[in-house]
Amino acid sequence: MPAFFSALGRVLGLVLLALCCLQLYFVVRIAAMHVLTPSSTAFQRAQLISLAEQGQWTWNQSPVAGSAISDSLRRAVIASEDANFATHGGVEWDAIKQAQRRNEKAQARAEAKLKRNPDAVIKPAKIVGGSTISQQLAKNLFLSGERSFLRKGQELVLTYMLEWILGKDRILDIYLNNVEWGSGIFGAQAAAQFYFHTDAAKLSAAQAARLAVMLPAPRRFEDKPGSRYIQRRSRAIQGRMRGADLPE
Repeated sequence: MPAFFSALGRVLGLVLLALCCLQLYFVVRIAAMHVLTPSSTAFQRAQLISLAEQGQWTWNQSPVAGSAISDSLRRAVIASEDANFATHGGVEWDAIKQAQRRNEKAQARAEAKLKRNPDAVIKPAKIVGGSTISQQLAKNLFLSGERSFLRKGQELVLTYMLEWILGKDRILDIYLNNVEWGSGIFGAQAAAQFYFHTDAAKLSAAQAARLAVMLPAPRRFEDKPGSRYIQRRSRAIQGRMRGADLPE
């Protein structure tokens, strides 16, 4: 029995050492982002593989300096995705709890419908995330799309690393240079050129709002960027842009 506990202790020690080395690797990678914009993210690489499997090889991305992205787009994305970005510590726990409650209610409604009609085809309940921009960046940079407590825990650790090492302004720059805006379309510059034939620095408030509205589901909207839903939502985003604080 003592030999068993000794062996178990060694295994746990090795696992702990591996976890520490992994976190140190992430710290070094994030610190390098002070001066080096990532050439790609884990999410982008997964999307490229998916597109290649469908016979598509398009990749449209043109990283630019943060100063080459209009304040209109920065405000629009904050207003749409993360209203408290400039002030929160990286994670908004209240928003996560609210999203969890909404997901539980949606799941309960789906189960109730199925109970009333066992033969009905019920669409899976829509999952609401409640993630901040910092969390989205942490996930897209390093993690897979799987949902598990372990992955979520690593996402939270990475989020606080990003906030501590890079700060808000750099987080927003990297996010806007890498976020998806359609199939094979990544970053503000590529999106501005594809949808409006202009540069990210020259986007108007209306154009910026329309791009921001697309972010939760860009591939759903890329073929109809001027739809009535986009127009209605973009007007709402424009109304909130003045109150969207930019990070200092």
